[in-house]
Amino acid sequence: MSLPLDLPIDPMLASAVDRIPDGPGFAHEPKWDGFRCIISRDGDRIALDGRGKKPLTPYFPEVVSALSSWLPDGAILDAELIVRAGQPGAQHLDWDALSARIHPAASRIALLSEQTPAELVCFDVLALDGADLTGLIWDERRDRLEAVFASAADRHRGAHLSAVMLDLAEAQRAFERFEGAGLDGVVSKPRDSLYLPGKRGWKKTKHSRTAEAVVIGYRIHKRGHGVGSLLLGLYDESGTLVPVGGIGAFSDVVRDQLIDELDPLVLRDADGEPVTLDRPRSRFSKADAVQSVALRPELVVEVAFDQLQGARFRHAVSLLRFRPDRDAGSCLLDQVERAPSYDLARVLTD
Repeated sequence: MSLPLDLPIDPMLASAVDRIPDGPGFAHEPKWDGFRCIISRDGDRIALDGRGKKPLTPYFPEVVSALSSWLPDGAILDAELIVRAGQPGAQHLDWDALSARIHPAASRIALLSEQTPAELVCFDVLALDGADLTGLIWDERRDRLEAVFASAADRHRGAHLSAVMLDLAEAQRAFERFEGAGLDGVVSKPRDSLYLPGKRGWKKTKHSRTAEAVVIGYRIHKRGHGVGSLLLGLYDESGTLVPVGGIGAFSDVVRDQLIDELDPLVLRDADGEPVTLDRPRSRFSKADAVQSVALRPELVVEVAFDQLQGARFRHAVSLLRFRPDRDAGSCLLDQVERAPSYDLARVLTD
């Protein structure tokens, strides 16, 4: 059966808002922190397409295999690829394990598909039985999606129908509770909205917190000069300065200014050469990649972040301001606000 839409297709997006939209005209869903994925079936061909139309099919053979047992021919669904970690009763999303699934070696892909299997959370449908559904409103598309899952209730292993909350109070409770399972926030969708590929027709409310961290180094920008990103650290309970993430969003002017401003803090060896940070090289790093320059741990910055998972900020953080009034030794890992734990399985089955 031929598909009614040309693939790959850009998924519909959401614009950021400060609070969850009020009113009966919205449906609210958990904001999953995984790989956005358009899944489709055309006869025996099952495809997984990510953001930017990146093909994901080769990296998730276990997901393709599972879809073959229940995804109808002529269907296109919007979903999120996730990997869960933790013991039963205390599971959470594992972004690092999911990211590691993108690997060039077929043998590694096969191994990881068994060790850290991915799952799908489905939240929209673009086509069914070869018919284009993007012109239907959200309420009608949701009914069609629920019918797909109801008809394959005993076969959709490794796939979940995303929860929906029509009540603002319920959405607010989910916003607060689900964060402990590693979710990003809440996506709010007008119930009368059409599916608009590549357009920001939905609203997203994400968690935001602030913390003070120590600048422990920087990377040179890819253009060959200027600061590419500031590298941050926090002290653990043993007094060890632990790398926790970085800040990378700067204008070119600020990148060049930072090189001069940070120069007095650069650690240098006996020959006066900058000391580089001992950072593990990515499997995708180029052989001539610029090393990270180490700084004396004296400069403190205040940053905005969404989640601290383990001992790392889950995503890149935003610089709010420099804090010359703060002592670096006061930037402690155990003082950073964390979300209360919440079991991911409850999000998937509620």
